[in-house]
Amino acid sequence: MFENLTDRLSKTLKNISGKGRLTEDNIKDTLREVRMALLEADVALPVVRDFIKSIKKRAVGQEVSKSLSPGQAFIKIVQNELELAMGEVNESLNLAVQPPAVLLMAGLQGAGKTTSVAKLARLLKTKEKKSVLVVSADVYRPAAIKQLETLAGEVDVEFFPSDITQNPIDIANAAIDHARKQFIDVVMVDTAGRLHVDGEMMDEIKDLHKAINPVETLFVVDAMTGQDAANTAKAFNEALPLTGIILTKADGDARGGAALSIRHITGKPVKFIGMGEKVDALEPFYPDRIASRILGMGDVLSLIEELETKVDKKKAEKLAKKVQKGKGFDLEDFRDQLVQMKSMGGMAGMMDKLPGMGQVPDAVKSQVNDKSTAQMEAIINSMNKKERAKPEIIKGSRKRRIAAGSGTQIQDVNKLLKQFTQMQKMMKKMSGKGGMRKMMSGMQGMLPPGMGGGAGGMGGMGMPPGLGGFKKK
Repeated sequence: MFENLTDRLSKTLKNISGKGRLTEDNIKDTLREVRMALLEADVALPVVRDFIKSIKKRAVGQEVSKSLSPGQAFIKIVQNELELAMGEVNESLNLAVQPPAVLLMAGLQGAGKTTSVAKLARLLKTKEKKSVLVVSADVYRPAAIKQLETLAGEVDVEFFPSDITQNPIDIANAAIDHARKQFIDVVMVDTAGRLHVDGEMMDEIKDLHKAINPVETLFVVDAMTGQDAANTAKAFNEALPLTGIILTKADGDARGGAALSIRHITGKPVKFIGMGEKVDALEPFYPDRIASRILGMGDVLSLIEELETKVDKKKAEKLAKKVQKGKGFDLEDFRDQLVQMKSMGGMAGMMDKLPGMGQVPDAVKSQVNDKSTAQMEAIINSMNKKERAKPEIIKGSRKRRIAAGSGTQIQDVNKLLKQFTQMQKMMKKMSGKGGMRKMMSGMQGMLPPGMGGGAGGMGGMGMPPGLGGFKKK
């Protein structure tokens, strides 16, 4: 996410970070670069104009001249302005109403609206501990109703049936009435996706809004459409009293124009951001964390939260006890670690949240990819139980069989066994006195050159491929 913008801004701000004194001239050059970076990221022109104006006003004032490190102070200003542009703080949903709290979902066709309904329903159920009912008022596409029913089953929330012969208002009212009788906390109403902002469809959703009076009206928009996303959201906001935005497909958006433009253009907050296709790939939108990611400073808080929610604690504790008792670390454990990593969005997803990734060469980044993780998992799956427990027995003929079974080469099997041996040595070190410290130093050999292995780098995470004990302070 935001790779292009991060690269440009990191290089630009690096040039000024060491300056002992900031002058009109060096600020002017840097601001020109920042302006170009934002425009290339497809950030809307009015947003860029105001952004640069604010930075310039703060940078040439007392704020920087009194600082001991003017270059660093300038970067802090850029970070603050990025946060301001995106809304400063995360704005959560307003669910403090007499149940059921009604949420109306709007958006263009293909923006990922129905999927977002399921993702948000799952998030409300797991994190907020709410009972959720979802209903489709899309009477134009029978497939949309079926899709929502399937997704509701997947995320384990209640689905209220509807069909194309019904009126959208009648559907929504019947669902709300059912939720009231069943003491359900939240009702989410999915609406028909529009191909563009057309009058007839807008009138229909306005009538639906008036009839059900939702506490939240969320507009779902595709981040990959850049500043067009902000303009579409503005058009909807003029027709409907939107309360927030859900930005989807942000994992495929290397620019970041939508995230930086929407708040400024619509005046409405981005409340959630979709980071993938899976039903758990929806995160609350934190402007400060996103600003940190854009500037290549990582987002360790979100990473810790993911570790806490997605890592199987029972399995982790079981593995820790096993290692401490000296029972060793086998390929079955190694595979569990790979699966845990995949559940967190894989290495690519985690690297995006780690500080300093902007300075890591592309050649190094390409060595750490999710294809190799999937390949390693396939190789271990191709082994029998005895081979996973005793990797030392894997010799010539066994290697050939495992490679053939996993669709890989013998050298890939050798590479996996080598990485496993390194991991095993680290786990052995961890079971002794001062284990964690020894393990951190051992991580150095696990990572590609240039990635570092200290406690502040990726090694300190106790990762790839082992998910270590990273605790929230």
